[in-house]
Amino acid sequence: MSDGTVRQQGDEVDFVVLAYREEGRWEVESLPPRLGGDLSTLLVTLRQRPGEGGALGMISVDEDFFVAARVVGDSVRLLLSDVTAATEWPLARDVLDRLAIPPPEGEDEDRVQPAGDLGLLSDLGVSTVELAALCDDLDLYPEEVLGQVAERLGFAEAFDRALDSATA
Repeated sequence: MSDGTVRQQGDEVDFVVLAYREEGRWEVESLPPRLGGDLSTLLVTLRQRPGEGGALGMISVDEDFFVAARVVGDSVRLLLSDVTAATEWPLARDVLDRLAIPPPEGEDEDRVQPAGDLGLLSDLGVSTVELAALCDDLDLYPEEVLGQVAERLGFAEAFDRALDSATA
């Protein structure tokens, strides 16, 4: 349950990873953690690497929640792994604002559930059901969920290298 404290994203951003396909191959890179605190800047960065099928940004915050953002042309698709994060984290609130979803209040502040587009990766091989199941597994850290997504999409090794460079 939220204690009403609004946190700032700074050192709490675990990582920001960008992935996109070029000539049939996944390109994966670690981005500066500061991008994890500003949704607008992240989306601009994703647009700069359009790739085949758009660009995918994955942000983990405080080992607590993640945001997945996919930009394909003018289309922006977002997924917040835990809607309750919006009670404490500006990035999570920004995602809900962009999705036109009100932040949880009252009893809903304790109801962990994803918000946004669970189908944002279905055309790449991760079904809505699979992504929902991963988000619903409260025993997994965001890094583990996103690592499984990367594995299913075929860039697990590159994802691991990006995480290594982000934490080096």
